[in-house]
Amino acid sequence: MDGGPRVPEQRRPGSSAESAVLRFGVLGPVRAWRGDEPLHTGSPQQRALLAALLLREGRTATAAELIDALWGEEPPSRALAALRTYASRLRKILDPGVLVSESGGYAIRGLAEGALDLAVAQDLAAEAEKARTAGDLCHAREVLGRALALWDGEPLAGVPGPYAQTQRVRLAEWRLQLLETRLDMDLEQGCHAEAVSELTALTAAHPLRERLRELLMLALYRSGRQAEALAVYADTRRLLADELGVDPRPGLTELQQRILRADPGLAEPSSPVAEPAAGPVRPAQLPATVPDFTGRAALVRELSGILAAADGRVMAVSAVAGIGGVGKTTLAVHVAHQARAAFPDGQLYVDLQGAGSRAAEPQTVLGAFLRALGTPEAAVPDSLEERAALYRSVLAGRRVLVLLDNARDAAQVRPLLPGTEGCAALVTSRVRMVDLAGAHLVDLDVMAPDEALALFTRIVGEERVAAEREAALDVVAACGFLPLAIRIAASRLASRRTWTVSVLAAKLADERRRLDELRAGDLAVKATFELGYGQLEPAQARAFRLLGLADGPDISLAAAAAVLDLPVADTEELLESLVDTSLLESAAPGRYRFHDLVRLYARACAERDERPPGERAAALSRLLDFCLATASAVYAIERPGDRLVDHLQPTGHPGLAFADRGAARDWLYTEANCLLALARQSAGRPGTLRRAIDLLWAALDLSESGANPREYEATARALLEAARRFGEPRAEARALMTLAHAHVDGGRFDLADQEAEQVIRLAHAADDLLPVCWARNARGIIALYQNRHADGEEHLSRAIEHFRALGDRPGEASALCNLSRIHLATGRTQSAVALARRGIGIYDAMGNSMRGANGRYALGMALTQSGLLTAAADRLREALEVFRDSRQRLWEGMTLFRLAEVDLAARRPAQAAVKAETALTVLRGIGGAWRRGNVLTMLGHALTGIGQTDRAQVCWREALRIYEELGSPEAAAVRELLSPVRAA
Repeated sequence: MDGGPRVPEQRRPGSSAESAVLRFGVLGPVRAWRGDEPLHTGSPQQRALLAALLLREGRTATAAELIDALWGEEPPSRALAALRTYASRLRKILDPGVLVSESGGYAIRGLAEGALDLAVAQDLAAEAEKARTAGDLCHAREVLGRALALWDGEPLAGVPGPYAQTQRVRLAEWRLQLLETRLDMDLEQGCHAEAVSELTALTAAHPLRERLRELLMLALYRSGRQAEALAVYADTRRLLADELGVDPRPGLTELQQRILRADPGLAEPSSPVAEPAAGPVRPAQLPATVPDFTGRAALVRELSGILAAADGRVMAVSAVAGIGGVGKTTLAVHVAHQARAAFPDGQLYVDLQGAGSRAAEPQTVLGAFLRALGTPEAAVPDSLEERAALYRSVLAGRRVLVLLDNARDAAQVRPLLPGTEGCAALVTSRVRMVDLAGAHLVDLDVMAPDEALALFTRIVGEERVAAEREAALDVVAACGFLPLAIRIAASRLASRRTWTVSVLAAKLADERRRLDELRAGDLAVKATFELGYGQLEPAQARAFRLLGLADGPDISLAAAAAVLDLPVADTEELLESLVDTSLLESAAPGRYRFHDLVRLYARACAERDERPPGERAAALSRLLDFCLATASAVYAIERPGDRLVDHLQPTGHPGLAFADRGAARDWLYTEANCLLALARQSAGRPGTLRRAIDLLWAALDLSESGANPREYEATARALLEAARRFGEPRAEARALMTLAHAHVDGGRFDLADQEAEQVIRLAHAADDLLPVCWARNARGIIALYQNRHADGEEHLSRAIEHFRALGDRPGEASALCNLSRIHLATGRTQSAVALARRGIGIYDAMGNSMRGANGRYALGMALTQSGLLTAAADRLREALEVFRDSRQRLWEGMTLFRLAEVDLAARRPAQAAVKAETALTVLRGIGGAWRRGNVLTMLGHALTGIGQTDRAQVCWREALRIYEELGSPEAAAVRELLSPVRAA
């Protein structure tokens, strides 16, 4: 349906309420609608008259003015008669009373509010400016985006006459000004990487517009591309001198000087980041404070005083230390809530999991903090140092409180400290952080007896405790005055109305002999947990013990059901009852997690209490079966007909069934960390090693998609080491295959080729043909990347034979598409097209859309080299849609790169530059340096095509550095591109 500004229908004189409203568009072709029905507006001159009247916004235009607007200085002899004819025809099209005659001229009156797209755009632009002035950048950007979306091509397109031409220029200029304003706000909010591709296209389309160049320089600099930013200035200076004979304006020159001296002010937004209409730019992450917080009054005053002193200081840091269960987190959260008003720009919180075996990595935490502070995902740097620097820059000038809970040591904490004036940090840890410079250290001891009794009373109730005060004192004393132990004991008593306090005291005296260990470090925590564990029913206790065995950060309800070998409904009832005891946490609907210390205690209980002893291994084996079966189902849904699932270890659990690909894909990425943790954990037992390796193979999308490449590679390496340790050649071959796959995805081709070669030898010896097929296929594509075309053709031809022997049609299609690329690289373009089409035919016949996208990728490359650019772009766009839907970031980025090649071949360098820039953004952190070098080389060609030669040379120098470090043959071609520059 034809578009236009949408406005509510309003009652007009002489019409019913149901009558459709007239609407008009001038920010594109001049058009009119009645409701959603387009109206025929007549000849070009008639549309010119309509446009001239609409642009006067209700004011009367004389006949002479309109004749001048339509025909200029040489009107036809019957211009006035023609004008009257056009006006008469328009009256018949429009509603009565809209086009009026007045004082010998004409006007358009009585339009509904918002009936003209230009008026809507003006209102939105004014609203955006008001929001920006008020500091609400997110709303301003959103409103301005709506205004810009009203443009539908060239304003007043196809309308003749000097007036239309003048207005066309004015409206186009206004749109550019709005666009510059929105881009400026993009940079203020940290969207630097995304802005680079758009600004590259705009500077190509408007090469003399210095403000766009200035924004591009700033976006490149903030994206870590300083040399390119300076090259943009050099390109601009040369262009202005050649075209206009002038120098860049002072603002551009000043920006260049600031970049040269690495001015710290450039690394941060030019104005404070506003809270968005949606999205946590002003975070409020503090956990809820407990309603029955008791005691600690002196410490609360002391810590609150330190936080209050943050205003005007460099930074206030307090570190609270104490044994597990002593109430560090409770105290810190309580104090943080009391201090919230002093930190109006937000509060950040993270559990650093320092007491567990896998403490949170500062790099990961910084990524989460930056996103919570409004930094887009694509703008978050990769390295720890860059993230820490950006974090401090984002917090500069803001008042934010950071609560770092459960820290391992000072080294984990240091990168997470704001370090800026007005901010403060609260740290809790089991260790005393004497090496945390400038920190105010607080040692938290057990509660005083009166405080402990007060806490117990608040939970149990005044009436019950008052009747048995001595027994209550016995209880809190037996708990060692540890807050967590007291809370667990009191909660049990509160939930059992038939018990008396004396009953609880007697149980503690008789059954908790280990409570004496409360006075000795971590044993105090274990004894406290023993209290809660001892109150569990047998089924609850078994669930508690077995669920603590899995290494993942949390566990889904379905996975827990597999561990316990129970129906899902029974499992949920058990887990929810454990949540009620505070021994288990509800992480999200259908997901559960242990506090890390509780998990350690649960495992100790399993070692001590689980009978028969083999039940612990059986529980993890059931979990592994569930995950392998479900991951296999996801793989089969994503790749219909692929034979991998037929060659995986059999499982005793059917796994989950999925309604569609989206649900299957969601499961895989939601469970990613749990799957990889389980695979690593299963490497320690020969009985589960093979299934663990097959789980990793079935979940290879976690590597290829770029979602979890580092974790995937580390897991593959751990499994490989285990296979070698246990002397399992079949398992070793498969583990090597997953590792080689990860190395290909990461661009480490020499290493991947060596591993794939070992796979072939080991798998042949183990009579395991599928890894041989995959390794041959991998070696073929690696040989292509390394320009060893004869080797690649041999490997791929043999891979095709092997896949056919297994009846693996999708595998055969993959090798055919890879062989297509070998033919393309060796000049056999026609056969390259044919091979790719054969591969696509196999994929399409099986409904394998994701791998079919890989086939279309190969065909798009072949069609590009054949000169069939429209067909090439069509195939690549089809592939791009599938890759995006499948969350395959690696292939999404590479497809954008290939589309850039098509644009360059079609002599569309501006579009090529935009796609290459977008590819760089998508491939950040994945794909390896070699692929980045390829994209940079392409970007350099595109930039040369739009006259940004200095920036192109920066890209080529970076690509050359990459190729030289890798020893890649592409270095020679890039040196040739740079040779005139070097000679000069």
